[in-house]
Amino acid sequence: MKFSPPLQSAFLVQRYKRFLADVETDTGELLTLHCPNTGSMKHCQPEGAQVLFSDSNNPKRKYRYTWEAVQVPRGHWVGINTARPNELVEEAIEAGLVSGLKPTGGLHREVTWQDARFDLALGDRDFPHTLIEVKNVTLGPGPDEPDDGVIAFPDAVTERGRKHLQTLIEVARSGGRAVLFFCVQHTGARAVRPADEIDPRYGQLLREAMDRGVEVMAWKTVITPELFALDEPVPVKTKEES
Repeated sequence: MKFSPPLQSAFLVQRYKRFLADVETDTGELLTLHCPNTGSMKHCQPEGAQVLFSDSNNPKRKYRYTWEAVQVPRGHWVGINTARPNELVEEAIEAGLVSGLKPTGGLHREVTWQDARFDLALGDRDFPHTLIEVKNVTLGPGPDEPDDGVIAFPDAVTERGRKHLQTLIEVARSGGRAVLFFCVQHTGARAVRPADEIDPRYGQLLREAMDRGVEVMAWKTVITPELFALDEPVPVKTKEES
């Protein structure tokens, strides 16, 4: 995913009303950005942090600019736009970069299977052989915690995420191929884990899903003003904390 012109930079003043963020540019100009993230964004909105934002070049849009990424403590970058992961994973699959997920036979967005909608699917659109649910993973260690590079999901209790896991289990049970893809938009990532301390039921369901045949993949992301792209796979750690 290339940005031309490159993303612009500013400094975070505050995020508010979930969908808005005020920033200040190097020249002192105050801008209000659209924040495309409904989650808690835990550890991803430190006051004064450097942010990257895109310009829609549409002066008629109420909020012309969109918040794309933020620099968190220790210099890591985090992608906060939840619309990006599906695009990043789709691009990587189409380019043949993700071992085990080949676009041969077709790669489709927003595919319905038994009244459930999946982000991506491989094969025939009406009869896909692989169904893929993509999750944006951003929860890194807090500023007072050791930087172990283990990024967690979710960052808030997610009933929707649990339903997605249950549906993936049903796909695997029916003989289909079910994939949960963690798109880790955190440049400090060395591994991914379920955030049991935030949503223990999600962690339990994730382990159950893996035991029942759901494949779980995780890739970290390159984040620069010019380019966002999947970089390399990272392991998924599911051993519960003692």
